[in-house]
Amino acid sequence: MAEPWYVERVVFDKEKLQVDVFLAYRRGARFPCPECGEICEVHDNKARSWKHLYHFQYPTYIHAGIPRVICRHHGTRQINIPWSRTKSRLSEAFEHFLVILCGEMTVSAASQLAGIHENRVWRVLHRYVEEARKKQDISRLRAVGVDEVSVRKGHNYASVFCDLDKSCVIDVEEGKDASVLGRFRQWVQEKGVDPGQIKQCCCDMSPAYILGIDTNFPYAEVTYDRYHVMAMVNKALDTVRRHERTTNQAKRDLLRNTRYLWLKNPSSLTGKQANRLTDIKKLDLKTARAYHLKTALQRLWDYMDPAEADRYLKKWYFWATHSRLQPMIDLAKTIKRHWDGVLQFIQSRITNGMIEGLINKIRTAMKRAYGFKKPKYLKTIIYLVAGDLDLPTPKNFAQLQLPTQS
Repeated sequence: MAEPWYVERVVFDKEKLQVDVFLAYRRGARFPCPECGEICEVHDNKARSWKHLYHFQYPTYIHAGIPRVICRHHGTRQINIPWSRTKSRLSEAFEHFLVILCGEMTVSAASQLAGIHENRVWRVLHRYVEEARKKQDISRLRAVGVDEVSVRKGHNYASVFCDLDKSCVIDVEEGKDASVLGRFRQWVQEKGVDPGQIKQCCCDMSPAYILGIDTNFPYAEVTYDRYHVMAMVNKALDTVRRHERTTNQAKRDLLRNTRYLWLKNPSSLTGKQANRLTDIKKLDLKTARAYHLKTALQRLWDYMDPAEADRYLKKWYFWATHSRLQPMIDLAKTIKRHWDGVLQFIQSRITNGMIEGLINKIRTAMKRAYGFKKPKYLKTIIYLVAGDLDLPTPKNFAQLQLPTQS
């Protein structure tokens, strides 16, 4: 730390079992006005204390008199000190320590380890996260993915928006209706970015998201996430399997314990599972026919030419609608209603697979938090673990130092 501050003395209090570090400034020192930066003389000072990092196993506190300067333009003002934020009773190094801890453990565990109340930790986290979000650069935002995450019991959801190029969460809005896209558009504009520069949006087939994108981002092409499409295929396939197993006594034993044989990707099957599936597929089963429709649709994503993909999907649609399997017929009609968005993947090659990974990370962090006293803290923990923000790290934490002892 630069002049004129220095460590005056360090005392170990045997009764309180704590280390007290006393800071002072050189006699005759002058300080900048916190308003205009003009160098001013000291008027007086006021004693303050700050909780600092542990020294060995003992809590450490910084003590110093904060000078007030006389500015000819702004009058008497208290200066900004280099080791702590204004009005904070924690040192900057200690706050950085808290942020790093909460990225790896629960907030309650971090508060116990730090020896301060949990609410105080939440306030520190929220302040650092919000300041980092204000500095977040989204000027090159082009492709956005949106998906919902359940935040508490009772059908309470939040919509998570991700920058698909940077693989990070950029905004979280409460709810999963069309209005969340309007609030996201407003946030983008507040960041000084033209919503028209967003050219790609990836989502599931939620009517609310589709309406919100069409209304707020009319220049964006919509890609329906292929993983959601295949999830719908798997659901239809499993419906066929369950119906066939319950209505056909002769095939009940044959289809027993085969659910995941049909739902897993062929490449994920073990050798034993693959051999059993091969044997079952040779039989006259409705489930086997539905499975062939599934694997055929999977091949759509390998196409690179939109025209060829369109022709292939038309053939698949004809096959599915003439399969006499009602769940697969309903699925084909759903895809028909969202035809352009399904085929848009061939050109955009974007998916929400990255978002699903981030949401799993978010769910883990939410479980660690054991509930949130305030709704804003839900967003805080999401941005902390998945926002890729410029937050304190162990590297820059090690660079924070107290002034050297005189």
